[in-house]
Amino acid sequence: MPVYRLIDEVVFPPPDHAEPDGLLAIGGDLSSERLLLAYKLGIFPWYAEGQPILWWSPDPRLILEPDKLHISRRLHQTLKKGLFRVTFDRAFASVIQACATVRRKGQDGTWITPEMQKAYVRLHQLGFAHSVESWFKEELVGGVYGVSLGRCFFGESMFSRKADASKVALATLVQQLKAWGFHMIDAQVTTQHLISLGAKEIPRSLFLRRLKKALSFPTMKGKWENGGS
Repeated sequence: MPVYRLIDEVVFPPPDHAEPDGLLAIGGDLSSERLLLAYKLGIFPWYAEGQPILWWSPDPRLILEPDKLHISRRLHQTLKKGLFRVTFDRAFASVIQACATVRRKGQDGTWITPEMQKAYVRLHQLGFAHSVESWFKEELVGGVYGVSLGRCFFGESMFSRKADASKVALATLVQQLKAWGFHMIDAQVTTQHLISLGAKEIPRSLFLRRLKKALSFPTMKGKWENGGS
């Protein structure tokens, strides 16, 4: 399949036209309109600074079903102790900035460019992007952010400055999404870390069918502050 070059009109080629590695299209912009359409079609942007915008729809797709989250004994104890205070949508810009800057083992640089940060802050202001924060003694030490449409949460990234801080944020998010009846979290790209938390790969065709069903429900727009403590 060819890699498509996007035009000014906000349209995408069909996701199943992607290359074997998942690359579907190049170019376009990060306007809120284009980003929301991409997510609805099972497409997401992922590229490094200095590259053009790259759009992906991998096959298989990694998802996490809310009732399949694996909580280790250690994480269970951490949650039980209440070591971290968890909030929703209290510090979105700080979370995405930390995701971009906190160094990860075996990772050099980040795909969360300043352009990406601005684009997702706009989505947050529109009520489509959300963050979950872990606090320790009033310090932001972990968090996760993503986009919510219908009953699907598209997980983008998470960070941790203290052991288990990001896992506590994720576990709290998953618990809340389960209570709200969400169908799945789109984890996008497979990592062993996410697999260990209970995520699984499914064919893109199945993911798109499940996404279509999840999108048939209304989107919970606006701040999710009441989801936290």
